[in-house]
Amino acid sequence: MSLIHALGWRDTYKGYVPDEYMSREITDDRWVRFFQEDYATGRCHGLLLYREETPVACINYGPARTENYNAGTKEGSDFPNDAYQGWGEIISFYTHPAERGKGYGGILFEEALRQLKAAGHQKAFVFVLRENAGGRRFYAAHGFAWDGTHADIPFPPDAVCVDLRYTKEL
Repeated sequence: MSLIHALGWRDTYKGYVPDEYMSREITDDRWVRFFQEDYATGRCHGLLLYREETPVACINYGPARTENYNAGTKEGSDFPNDAYQGWGEIISFYTHPAERGKGYGGILFEEALRQLKAAGHQKAFVFVLRENAGGRRFYAAHGFAWDGTHADIPFPPDAVCVDLRYTKEL
C-alpha cells in the first residue's frame, strides 16, 4: 500500500509538489508506520485490491479526522473540521499509475463508501488537491462535490497547493 501511495504521488503531483520534497519525503515505505499505527488502534481501515497477484489500488477510510488536519506535511495546515463530527472520511486513495483507467479504483472506492455507510456514517468527505484535476473528476463522477472549504498546503521550499474538501451524502 505504501508503494502504491508513493507511485501515485510521484505521478499525480509531478510539477506541483517540488522535486526536492518528493525525493526527500515520498519514499516507497513512507506510509508503512502510519498504516501500522492506524490499523493497530482501529483509527482507520484499509482495502487493497489485487488483479490476480498484482496489487492495483488501495484505500484507507474511517471516521472523519476532526482534530486539526495536518495534510501530511511537517509544516502542516489547519483545516476547519468541527462541522464534520460523525462523518466518514476517505483518508487516502491511490491506484497504481499503470493500472488507472481500468475500473479498479471505482470498485475499491465504492466498497469503501459501502463500508462507511454500514458503520453508520450518513455523510463522507475526501480531501483532494485542487491541482489534481483527474482526482476531482473521479470524485465528482462518484457523486462528490466541493463544499467550498479549502486549505493551503505548503510544500517546502516554495510551493503551496490547495486542498479541497469534497463531500457526499451516503
